[in-house]
Formats: sequence, C-alpha cells, structure tokens
Amino acid sequence: MNRPHLHFSPVQRWLHWSMAIAMLAMLFIGVIMVSTLSQAHSTLIALHRPLGIAILALVVIRIGVRLGRGSPPLPGSLPSAQKRVAYASHVLLYALMLLMPLIGWAMVLAGGYPVTLFGAIHLPPLVPADARLFALLRALHSWLAFVLFALVLVHLAAALMHGLIKRDGVFSSMARGDRSGGR
Repeated sequence: MNRPHLHFSPVQRWLHWSMAIAMLAMLFIGVIMVSTLSQAHSTLIALHRPLGIAILALVVIRIGVRLGRGSPPLPGSLPSAQKRVAYASHVLLYALMLLMPLIGWAMVLAGGYPVTLFGAIHLPPLVPADARLFALLRALHSWLAFVLFALVLVHLAAALMHGLIKRDGVFSSMARGDRSGGR
C-alpha cells in the first residue's frame, strides 16, 4: 500500500530525525569506545549496546511505516539515473541500519558476553560464543560502520544540495513536511 504523498508524515519525520541523532551519537560513541582504554570504555559500552538496540527497533518501525505510507515522489526534473542512485542509497542505508545492530548483537554474544540493555534485561542469544566468529563480526561491524558513515555523509550532502542549491522541495519534505517548492 505504497501511496504517493507530497511530504513525509510527522511520524516519518520524527523517526528520521530521531534516528539521525541516535546514529550520529552511536558512530561517535563507537569511535571513542574502541580508541580508549580509560574507565570511560565501560560507560561507552553501556551506552552503545542499548542505543544500538533502540536504533534496531526504530528502523523496524520505520520500515513498516515507509512500506505502509510510501514516500513523496522525487522531482520530475531529476534525471532518472539520479533517481536510481537515490533509491539505491536509501535501500543501502536501511540495510545498514538493520545490519549494524544485528552484527553488533551477534558479535558481543560470540565474544561470550550477554547483551545487556538496562539492569537485568538481557537479549536472547543469536549465536554461540566463538572467538573466530567474534573476530569476523568485529571486523565486519567496524568496516560497515565506515561504510555507513560515508553513506550518511553522502546523504547529508545530497540533502543540502536539494535544500540550498536546487530548492526543489526534497529537503523540505523531510525537514518541515512542506514540499511546495517547484511542484
């Protein structure tokens, strides 16, 4: 039931901006977490894990809302190749937003640790403890984090191009819900 609308719904905008803040925080927490051996390391891990699971929950909701409501059409003036790249980049963003927390969850379990959210709340095991699997998942989680960060930067650059240069309503459809610019 993918109906075209002129702008994203308030729920879609809230999910987008909440996840944007959470993902930026997560990327910076992750970088600092792996580069420090100080006492802050435990605190950062305690933040990183539940934030990752929150992002996972939000992206599942976001996908459901997106499938149910759809998204506004891109401007007719946009070349078809750019529309295909935009579509592909969004699919990749959603895939990474799903994969990163799942890989992190499995990585922690493969390392022999429980995934603790808050207090005594533990997530169920996805994989058995296995040092080789842990090493593989850790490398994969790190490399995909770089890919996600690069993709987020490209997404931000494209959004700014649409908002500041083209002014074609693409940015405003997510920023304010108003997509009257040029259509």
